Amino acid sequence: MKKQIMIIDGYNVIGNWPELAQLKEQNQLAKARDRLLEILTEYRRYTEAEITVVFDAMYVPGITQRYDHYNLEVVFTQQDETADSYIEKLASKVNNHLIQLTVVTSDQAEQWTVFSRGALRISSREFGQEIQRVRQEVKNDTKQFRKMNSHYKLQTFSNQQMLLLEKMRDELSK
Repeated sequence: MKKQIMIIDGYNVIGNWPELAQLKEQNQLAKARDRLLEILTEYRRYTEAEITVVFDAMYVPGITQRYDHYNLEVVFTQQDETADSYIEKLASKVNNHLIQLTVVTSDQAEQWTVFSRGALRISSREFGQEIQRVRQEVKNDTKQFRKMNSHYKLQTFSNQQMLLLEKMRDELSK
């Protein structure tokens, strides 16, 4: 099986997902970025894909960063570099016959460019639907598991304790 790699145009997704676009319109771009990373982290737990999220310097001038966060690779491009050009370079660099590369963006020109280099492309809206599908699949699996094991008490922790345990798990997985 091919190694799965996803490259996501972060600001494009933020602009196309209603929850995140609303935060952006309320001048809460940092909150929208953090929420996107949380959603992608959750998605990453249930897929085998390595995920790189690219934010261009258009909204954060003067910052060039690259760091791993939430088990994702997060990249802020250089001030004069667009996310599109960074994604194109990265797609050319990592794509080969052993890798299934998927680029998430709704930018038509970007989609055709990465497609011409052998990558799959998916729009931000379609990716949002994929996230919802995976969430529903996990929810259904959980219900089925609980139903099969209903004679056992499955949750011995309170909701607050469960949130604390999830946070500890996330910290350990960094």
